[in-house]
Amino acid sequence: MRPNRYDDAANTTGDMTANTPSTSGRWDLRRLNPPNRLWGSNGVTFGPDGRLYVAQFLAGQISAVDTATGDVDVVVPLDGPVQAPDDLAFGADGSMYIADLTPGRVWRRSPEGAYSLVSDQVQVPNGITCVGDRLFVNEMKMNGRLLELFPDGGDPVVLTDGLALGNAMQLGPDGCLYYPHMIGNQVWRIPPDGGTPELFAEEVDDPVAVRFDKGGVLVVLSRGPAGIVTRIDLATGARSVVVSGVLGLDNAAFDAENRMFVSSFGSGGVTEMREDGRTREIVPRGLSGPFGVTVDLRGTVYAADHYRLVSPGDSGEHDSSGVITHELQPFVHGITADDGLLHFASEYGDVRTYDPVHRTTRVRVQGLNEPTGIERSPDGALVVAESGAGRVVRIDGRIDGTDTVTVLAEGLRHPVDVAFDAEGRCYVSDDELGAVLRIDDGGTVTVADGLGAPQGLAVRGDELFTVDVEHRCLRAVSLTTGETRIDAENLAVGLPPGITRTEPALFAAGMPGSPHPFAGLAVAPDGSLLLSANGEGSVLRLSARAPL
Repeated sequence: MRPNRYDDAANTTGDMTANTPSTSGRWDLRRLNPPNRLWGSNGVTFGPDGRLYVAQFLAGQISAVDTATGDVDVVVPLDGPVQAPDDLAFGADGSMYIADLTPGRVWRRSPEGAYSLVSDQVQVPNGITCVGDRLFVNEMKMNGRLLELFPDGGDPVVLTDGLALGNAMQLGPDGCLYYPHMIGNQVWRIPPDGGTPELFAEEVDDPVAVRFDKGGVLVVLSRGPAGIVTRIDLATGARSVVVSGVLGLDNAAFDAENRMFVSSFGSGGVTEMREDGRTREIVPRGLSGPFGVTVDLRGTVYAADHYRLVSPGDSGEHDSSGVITHELQPFVHGITADDGLLHFASEYGDVRTYDPVHRTTRVRVQGLNEPTGIERSPDGALVVAESGAGRVVRIDGRIDGTDTVTVLAEGLRHPVDVAFDAEGRCYVSDDELGAVLRIDDGGTVTVADGLGAPQGLAVRGDELFTVDVEHRCLRAVSLTTGETRIDAENLAVGLPPGITRTEPALFAAGMPGSPHPFAGLAVAPDGSLLLSANGEGSVLRLSARAPL
């Protein structure tokens, strides 16, 4: 469920079948930020046709970008054999080679568009490059390997191991393969025929990719929030450093005129970057999700966007994507505001509390099984839908700074979100059961069923609202009569109609894999609803229409 899948007047990417715009007879709908035209961007390289090809890890697809016009065309769709492409390279014959990170596969796509599996013996494959008709790939894990693969058959050959999270690599003008150790801030090199790896550069800021420009200068991209780019002369070792401001750089490619185009794992898009750090957007950056959404008492909207904490739209100095990035926050999914603090739930198992004023983060709990929706209970505890364990848990802080976990309900299929009403009763959505339940004394009572796939959950007065991703609608449930109705339809949530795909794994060889998207929902102090439109990468505000 990811890539700019909806196509209406405000989102004309053309990569999916057109969808009817969202409609509602009770609410006025307004986007707080524009839809994302290029859903995530990781590996980039120029293809034989002169277009820039972009591996979209979170989207599960590969697109081609015309750097002159900014037009985006999907080349490898999300419902094909490739699940989570992180990097790509072209061979001498025009074949595209794809590092499919989460399932641990490397693919060949022929110039005619046919797919063949090159290898399933690489764990967390990331950096990939071609040297003529030879193919090399490395692993993004501790003690990762750098291997040569053989598309026409044959066992992989390990050139070296001991990589501390490998990533984008390239052959240098001296005939060596250069690659980063993301943990350790180092750049290494090794001859493609094997040998002893050599440490080339140390104290390089968070290196995520190494690339060579047309003049043979080594360019190292930083994955940090400042968008640092370091250039190193191979002959002298002289360095120059610029700060671009492009958060979460991932990869770069140089065109025939030596112009550098960069991608961002944190916010997607494609940006042209000059040597002095000045930038020009080719495809605007946008949201990676969004996942959970919340509103504080001042009305500030926050969205958990997998790699970062953002505020879409309404106030402050947002960027061209219509959002304010507060900071990189790894793997944030569920989110709730609480008296000046923000609480996060990561599907990778932890719950954290963040102080946006002091910019400090405290880990509350670790080791949960896919915690998703999170809410503060009336008595101050945190309540979390632990999706992978089929239960709802309560987290209480103690005087000594530690936390205790108590099970409120278990035996659920796949709880996604939680919400409280004015009387302090807890509700939970279950998108596999197709129901919303109320938790009563350790058991559950069905409030509404037959709902498709309810995810985001919020209570407004005596009504409960949920986002039904299967039917792409907002449903309202009366807490007094039990009656239900549809309040908004054709929402840009979930997969487009008729599209199915294998959901990539949450973990890959012990490393974080692909997150499981969900559409969050929250009530603002003014009574409006905030909805994560994760089918297009925006946050919607639904404001109640005045009665006639």
